[in-house]
Amino acid sequence: MTDPERVYSAEELAAAAPPDEPEPAPAPDETLTPEQRAENARRAEQDRRDRQLVRRLKQGDEAAFRELVHTYQNRIFSLMLRMIGNRQEAEDLAQEVFIIVYRAIGNYRGEGRFYTWLYRVASNTCKNRIKYLKGRNFHRSLDIDETPQAQMPAAETGAVITFQSQVPGPEAVTEGMRMEKIVQRELAALDPDHRLLIVLRDVQGMSYQDIIKITGLQEGTLKSRLHRARLALKERLEPFMR
Repeated sequence: MTDPERVYSAEELAAAAPPDEPEPAPAPDETLTPEQRAENARRAEQDRRDRQLVRRLKQGDEAAFRELVHTYQNRIFSLMLRMIGNRQEAEDLAQEVFIIVYRAIGNYRGEGRFYTWLYRVASNTCKNRIKYLKGRNFHRSLDIDETPQAQMPAAETGAVITFQSQVPGPEAVTEGMRMEKIVQRELAALDPDHRLLIVLRDVQGMSYQDIIKITGLQEGTLKSRLHRARLALKERLEPFMR
């Protein structure tokens, strides 16, 4: 997709789904901590399972597609909900992502992680929908406390950051939900590219390596943009933190 202002159809998005790219060589095992070795082993097992499902899907196995959807639907829904801020839109968009994946699975050659390829498709689809909604009388109606799917970790490591876990005492739930809604509202006011980086890194806890594969940014550019995005969000939240 080369035109930043154009809204694309689902068919065009499927045709333009990016091919996967080879993953960088992993660090030598002797340089890793026990936790990093365990994480690498878990990632390798997930990738092995995903490759099996993709191979079956390419052979026309509908059950493999259903299993892929079951594995990743909450993660993709969480991304869409945080980016769009409307439950119905997020549900519709998550369904559209998997339709696009089904049609574009031939672009996935198995050279990189299916997980990051799926997120690149989802990110492009989400940005396309944001362009479509821009300038329309679009109503964001997110109720964080009523959407437990949005609290699920989309990355394989760490947990989604919620204010419920940051506020101590019996008032934690009420105050936490209030702040969740404020954060979502102010997050929605950011530039979509900045919003995406904050959601991937700070909300869903993804590694820089995975975000680089998803966004195509260089590491220095990614960290610089993320820093600016955090500063912008912090400035918007300051009036509510006093």
